[in-house]
Amino acid sequence: MRNLLVGVDIGGTFTDCVVLDRRGRIIATKSPSTPGDFAEGMLAAMRLAADRLGLSFERFCRDVAVLTHGTTVGTNTLIQRKGVRVGLITTRGHEDAIHIMRGSRGVTSRDIRKVVHFPESRKPVPIVPKRFIAGVSERVDCFGEIVVPLNESEAADAIRYLVDQGVEAIGVCFLWSFKEPRHELRVREMIRDVAPHLFVSCSVDIAPKWGEYERMTATVLNAYIGPVMAKYLGNLDRKLKASGYAQPLQITQCAGGSISVDKAMESPLLTLDSGPVSGVTGSVFLGRLMGCPNIITTDMGGTSFDVGIIFEGLPAYSFVSNVVQYEYFLPRVDIHAIGSGGGSLAHVDPESRTLSVGPESAGADPGPVCYGKGGVTATVTDADVVLGTINPDNFLGGRIRLDRDKAIEAVRRVADPLRLSLMEAASGIARIAEFKMADIIRKMTVEKGFDPRDFVLFAFGGAGPAHAGVFAYELGVQKVVIPQKEIASTWCAFGAASADILHVYEQVDIQTSPFDAARINHALETLERKANQQMDHDGIARPRRRFQFSLDMRHRGQINEVEVMLTGKRMPSTFAETLRRRFYARYEQLYGRGSSYSEARLEIVTLRLRATAATPHPKLPSARKRSAAPSARASLSKRNIYWAELKKTVPSPIYDGALLVPGNRMKGPAVIETTDTTVVVHPGRVLEVDTFGNFEIGFGS
Repeated sequence: MRNLLVGVDIGGTFTDCVVLDRRGRIIATKSPSTPGDFAEGMLAAMRLAADRLGLSFERFCRDVAVLTHGTTVGTNTLIQRKGVRVGLITTRGHEDAIHIMRGSRGVTSRDIRKVVHFPESRKPVPIVPKRFIAGVSERVDCFGEIVVPLNESEAADAIRYLVDQGVEAIGVCFLWSFKEPRHELRVREMIRDVAPHLFVSCSVDIAPKWGEYERMTATVLNAYIGPVMAKYLGNLDRKLKASGYAQPLQITQCAGGSISVDKAMESPLLTLDSGPVSGVTGSVFLGRLMGCPNIITTDMGGTSFDVGIIFEGLPAYSFVSNVVQYEYFLPRVDIHAIGSGGGSLAHVDPESRTLSVGPESAGADPGPVCYGKGGVTATVTDADVVLGTINPDNFLGGRIRLDRDKAIEAVRRVADPLRLSLMEAASGIARIAEFKMADIIRKMTVEKGFDPRDFVLFAFGGAGPAHAGVFAYELGVQKVVIPQKEIASTWCAFGAASADILHVYEQVDIQTSPFDAARINHALETLERKANQQMDHDGIARPRRRFQFSLDMRHRGQINEVEVMLTGKRMPSTFAETLRRRFYARYEQLYGRGSSYSEARLEIVTLRLRATAATPHPKLPSARKRSAAPSARASLSKRNIYWAELKKTVPSPIYDGALLVPGNRMKGPAVIETTDTTVVVHPGRVLEVDTFGNFEIGFGS
């Protein structure tokens, strides 16, 4: 009987695997990632899990009900510029749109220096050089009417030219094609007739929205990484089938949930940022069990700090993405990241004698100074070792022994020019990183109409539980949850294992109030038909399918749109006033009370469908017995730790997290050590193990 749920998340350094059985038992393993062939690292992590279960790998694969995989292969391919040679066919006269870009040159507010000092920014090296862009005569107008028929002779010449240039993929993006796709679809047929081996990406498939530059960017990026992802996923799928895994492989995607491996190979752009999104997916699942509808998710690793928002049980969404300075339209869970992790470097400005931390990182090689691999600049991890919150003899369960003396030397090089003591400098490094994290969370909450005091904060990733107690307190959240104790460092893999199937469909149809219910319903029916066709192809039974419709709306004359969720599958004839109220409520939540203008006409811009199908979910048992006092075995020892709140070093109790059980309660200062992370309980805080086995840090007595 297939009774195992498996989630695998591939990172730059480690590949995480989480296995759950139907009884709620959880096993987590880590294996070094293998950039030469990421499939090998994934299979190695799964083999470790099979060994832990006492199963042969073949038996393990046969027992897996659902395997869901999150991968950074597409993201890394883009960042490292290792995609294929790609060509582009577009409307004649518009060949330069992707090179012109927008006025911002793809610089976002995350790099404020380049925004303020514009001359410091420059356009990226083109994903598709101009010599690989071909224009053909055709034209569709904004109403979807064909004004100029497709010149198939020119299209055939363009295809032959690009094939002769040795391109491995071709993107096809025509003006207003999302209103009338026949020209794009015809060119795709012609490409497949001439060169059936080429990867083809059409804008009507990947980003059927208005915004010429953003739609073209999505089309080209999808083509650029397509052959790389298709090769990787195809190879992985074959190896899994050869090992006995017979179920369809699922791939996590940026909108949350998962898609079939076939869909991921067709639209690999959907997999970008799917790793961090899986952490949000897992938090949605656990939040529902715990009765926590409002959650701030925080994932702190070695390089970055990722933040997501869950409000009323649903993740917050974004519809504009930016990668390597290219902006494109794609619905995704809204994740914001900053360069603030355990490996973030500490720098002292000799002129102003000020300390900064990040965004530069020591990475995995050489890593923090305490790793003893050649690093010389102090990092947040080095500061934690100096402060005593990280045990150098029990880092990652003792798998890595840290050099505290080298960490002290590195932090002292920060302390001396600032005329600080060693502990003051170490505490300063940690606090600057923590306050930067609090600041990005404020931008994700307060600046978007949310009050952090209405939220619970989930802290995961290898370094998150060590620092969440500070930035969560700064925000005033209700409490901190470190999910599933030692599983916290592999939470994104858990999220992959708990993901439902999800497909998102969009259609642009700009309508001005008063709205026509029949016109809206026709568009909704079109979206539902597309979803059913995909789910029929995936073999998903009709009773499993769930549809959630929404509209992107705005005041007429504005460019800012807000998403308004619909309560049903179709619009009744009397929908107008209800829809107006819903729009005003959401608009004023984002932009402030009284910011809407009731006299203005409204516009619908985009209609959207999220089509989901539930997969088998992990069962996390709730403990019946609770014990307030930790067992004697769980109490390891005491260690001298410097606490900034007390401004002194204090012998603090250390606990083995694996031996803590539901109901256990302890006051700070204290440290809980698990195999893959460290939980720091500051003075005045209280940690309790809840009924599901999560660590909860409260701020009361």
